[in-house]
Amino acid sequence: MNATIASLYRHPVKGFTPERLTSALLEAGACFPCDRLYAVEDGPSGFDPAAPDHISKMKFTVLAKIPAVARVRTAYDQASGVLSARAEGHPDFAGDLRASAGRAGFEAWLAGFLGEEASGPLKVIEGPGAHRFMDSKSGFVSIVNLASVRDLSQRLGRDLDPLRFRANLYVEGWPAWVENDWTGRTLTIGDATAEVLKPIVRCAATHVDPDTGERDADLVKALFDHYGHMFCGIYLTVTQGGTVREGDGVLLAQQ
Repeated sequence: MNATIASLYRHPVKGFTPERLTSALLEAGACFPCDRLYAVEDGPSGFDPAAPDHISKMKFTVLAKIPAVARVRTAYDQASGVLSARAEGHPDFAGDLRASAGRAGFEAWLAGFLGEEASGPLKVIEGPGAHRFMDSKSGFVSIVNLASVRDLSQRLGRDLDPLRFRANLYVEGWPAWVENDWTGRTLTIGDATAEVLKPIVRCAATHVDPDTGERDADLVKALFDHYGHMFCGIYLTVTQGGTVREGDGVLLAQQ
């Protein structure tokens, strides 16, 4: 079953602005490049950089917890480590997240923007080594089937921005919801190969409009009411590295 990559995105700071790419180099067993490198603790999370482990998203400034995060527009320069942030009614920010001064600057800027919506104190943390702040303990790359999003949109009678689902790859060409049955199957994606780990169970982050920062749709309930599940998208583990690009083919291996 063939499809193509419609778009690729990374999320350098967990919960903040998706950044579109034209290509990415996937590595076997690794997370999507420059994805969830940083997270912002909303009060102490218990994360230990000396012994990094999976931490619940609700410990961080994410859309599921603080919808207003969507009103912050960020951009990350991987070469310099500089994060730029802007929000209406607030001065622009730019700082190097690799340096303590840059992290402290963003913490202060974000605290000023979020105000009482944050539990605080806010603290920028970086994933040590290969650790990334993923929602899944093992699903390091995510794919959303655009046909599934369109089908849900039709059921609801409104257009849904696929970026609500914060995936790495958005794919065109599969029938709606066919991906839910592919656990254990192999996909060839551009020059890379990956195994499907499981469907992605969705949370309240999808309720937030990525443009307005408002909760305007209960998509978890809608998924269950219309389909009897709460899935949208699949997690993958990369088994053979390679470059993936917009327009590349995505092939489901025969069983």
